[in-house]
Amino acid sequence: MSRQKGYWSFRLKDYGTGYLFMLPWAIGFSAFVGFPVGWSLFNSFNNVRLTNDGFKYEWVGLENFRRVLTEDNIYPIQLLTYFQEMLLIIPLILIFSFFVSLLLNQRLPGRSLIRAIFFLPVIFATGQVLMELFGQGAGKLPFIAQYNLDGVIREFVGPRIAEPLLNVLSKAVIILWYSGVQILIFIAGYQTISRSVYEAIRIDGATPWESFWKITLPGMIPFIGLNAIFTVVDLFTFPFNPVMYTVRDNMFRPQTGYGYASAQAWMYFLLILFLLGAVLWITYRSVIKRGGFR
Repeated sequence: MSRQKGYWSFRLKDYGTGYLFMLPWAIGFSAFVGFPVGWSLFNSFNNVRLTNDGFKYEWVGLENFRRVLTEDNIYPIQLLTYFQEMLLIIPLILIFSFFVSLLLNQRLPGRSLIRAIFFLPVIFATGQVLMELFGQGAGKLPFIAQYNLDGVIREFVGPRIAEPLLNVLSKAVIILWYSGVQILIFIAGYQTISRSVYEAIRIDGATPWESFWKITLPGMIPFIGLNAIFTVVDLFTFPFNPVMYTVRDNMFRPQTGYGYASAQAWMYFLLILFLLGAVLWITYRSVIKRGGFR
């Protein structure tokens, strides 16, 4: 008992300061994240009714999830359609931000000013500002209607693929706006690659094209994974996300209510977790393959 008491006393002295600094975050996380998430999960297994006496809970188990999958004719289709759009948008944002950051990493006049310009949309185009710009048509590309690309795309790729593809094209400007943080992360990633490696491969006679495939791209794989995770989370909380609108509307409908809407939200959340898990697995396997973890 004395040895165990001494051990815990040593741990408290050794880590007590760190735990003390973590305490405000732990309290905030528990109050503003942990409790709402737990309450939402509890609601998803209940039929929740708002009465004059407050909330009334009736345990229904997985009934809300069954109703979402078998009785709802809108939400599953809406969820899968938006998921398809995100699978198209995420690679576009990563590719665009990767090559823009590659250009901005070069030594050129006014490099700091150009970097700031690319990051400005992240500051201005958020929240209500973004909604107002999109409402005025600033987020659309005019040449889509001008050259009738809508009909051309539907004719060549079919209606099933054309619908998410056209939705992505209609958000092309916003895709560019949502690349600012990724550009900064990629620029920071380039600084982790030693210049001596580039000098050594240049002495061996390698071209810039070869150095990109042999040095730059393999060294940026962890940052590509990090940006993919950030982009997934960022886009799945997109202000114009139709899935979130549907969940919010069902919260206040007498036929659905909080329990049904919570079940929809958790299905959406599990889909996001699945995609994040896939990104982490692909990144981990890529790093392991090139011997990044020992």
